[in-house]
Amino acid sequence: MTTSLRDTKWPEAPWPFTGRADELELVRRSVAAGRVGLVVTGPAGAGKTRLVTEAVRGTDCVRAAGTPETRDIPFAAFAHLLPEQVTLHRAVQLLTGVRLLLVDDAHLLDAASAALVHQLAVHGRTRLLVVTTDGAPVPGAVSRLWAGELLPRLALQPLPREESAELLTAGTDTALEPLTVDRLHRLGGGDLRLLRDLLTAVHAGGRLVRVPDTDQRAWRGPVPLTPAVRERAAHVLDRARTEERETLERLAFAEPLPLDADALDLRTLESLEAEGLVTVDDRGATRLAHPLHGPVLRAAAGRLRARRLARTPDRTGTALEAERAALARRIEQADVRPVEAPVGEWLVAEGAPLPTGYAALRARFARLRGRLREAAAWAREGLRTHHDDPDCRTELALATAQSGDGTPDAEGTAAATWAAATWAAAARGDLDAAVRTAGRGDPYDAVRLGAPERAADRLTGVFAAHAEALARADGPALDRVAKELERRGFLLFAAEASAQAVGAHHDPRAARTARTRAAALARRCQGARTPALSRLVLGELTARQRQIVTLAAAGLSNRQIAERLTLSVRTVGNHLYGAYTRLGAGDRGALPWLVELPAPQPA
Repeated sequence: MTTSLRDTKWPEAPWPFTGRADELELVRRSVAAGRVGLVVTGPAGAGKTRLVTEAVRGTDCVRAAGTPETRDIPFAAFAHLLPEQVTLHRAVQLLTGVRLLLVDDAHLLDAASAALVHQLAVHGRTRLLVVTTDGAPVPGAVSRLWAGELLPRLALQPLPREESAELLTAGTDTALEPLTVDRLHRLGGGDLRLLRDLLTAVHAGGRLVRVPDTDQRAWRGPVPLTPAVRERAAHVLDRARTEERETLERLAFAEPLPLDADALDLRTLESLEAEGLVTVDDRGATRLAHPLHGPVLRAAAGRLRARRLARTPDRTGTALEAERAALARRIEQADVRPVEAPVGEWLVAEGAPLPTGYAALRARFARLRGRLREAAAWAREGLRTHHDDPDCRTELALATAQSGDGTPDAEGTAAATWAAATWAAAARGDLDAAVRTAGRGDPYDAVRLGAPERAADRLTGVFAAHAEALARADGPALDRVAKELERRGFLLFAAEASAQAVGAHHDPRAARTARTRAAALARRCQGARTPALSRLVLGELTARQRQIVTLAAAGLSNRQIAERLTLSVRTVGNHLYGAYTRLGAGDRGALPWLVELPAPQPA
């Protein structure tokens, strides 16, 4: 990775609204005619205000907001709506005629404004949309809105990793590689304002570099200590007690540490744990509680202090081998649910070289979980310093072939395994060749490609159950297999089993349920494109999106499509963007293969 990118197009404030489709629809329904409204709660920076602003766009909405400076001034939040001297009774009368009232930062309301909001909810003539932040003291009159069941409550969760990735690239021409997305998502901890601040600083500092042979950009190196980052980490950076700061820094440079480590004082740890700054798991491993704190403490340490405390890449061998062994054990146990492996992530973040054996195993673990682009990124990390490593090349070929990100080269080291050859043929659309080679490598590939007879008596556990259910065309059994695969973390395999169940079900309702489940699982698999999912692809689009996608796959430009369908170029672009989001495709390069697949059959 060598090319710095300072001239990349970058979004001006605010970022495009992305994700939260289900929550957005819920908020809109809650403030529709005949509804009483909604309270939206969630952690700071989770996007609550942006969500409700998007929901009320185009409506006749009156706004009010609490502020820290006016908490002692009666009716301060409603000063622009009420006369200077007003009683609570009169305030309720004056605002009863408002159809929709949005109250932001309701945890900062003065007592009189909080009582007014509560009384408006009691009267029920004004639809209320109230936003408040978790963890902050809330006036009793506000908390009783949902505790007293006057208004329903939406507890907004942190943005999922997949939607964070979509947000990070929305409105830009920059595609971030998955390990960079994962790092930003971890550091942000669900705070979208912090996420944006980090990415803006990384971009402005020229720290995004091009990943060779891709259109992706990666960030390696220290965390920029922006004012927002320092504010979020002030309670760890500004420790008054020297022993607490020393303990936090030692963890920052070498976590996790065992409780019996010479560097850790138990009384100091107890104090830090009580403040929620460190955590101790059942095995006694001690870590910093927030993913941002370690990188910030490392970045803030002076050069000499960092040299004294640092666990340098050449001293990570034992910890890295322990992670590798734990991952290998989980794969052997057919359980690929998320597992903590911070040492490898730390090495990648620092830009240090990874041992190829570790990189290939991380790639395999990610691929089995259905995180195909992440798998490709781990494989590339191994190939960065060992260009011809066969295991990393094979993992890169498998991830690329199954993700719809292109057809891997069938020549060379990557095609040395039958598995790579099988999926390379599938990616080219040569399913006959894929099925012919499937039984010669991993027998489970044959099941995934719809030829369970080639895997007869060669599988065990849930994989054998999958083969048997598919051979019998047993829809309910395939549903059960899909649930078990999902429970074990094999999201792509679960999506494929559900997709196969669609055609096996005789009950149309069961088939529709299986299709919905398969599509939902596939969307979590980073653009997975395998034959088992082919019948779901176009069925995920609206009729207009299918029409536009088909024309785009035939090579027509947005302007040509607009002229043919009598639409604006912008409308065509919006439809294509929506289609890419649903299909998990990055651009129109993957569309020809997608639309040549058989159309979905009626359930």
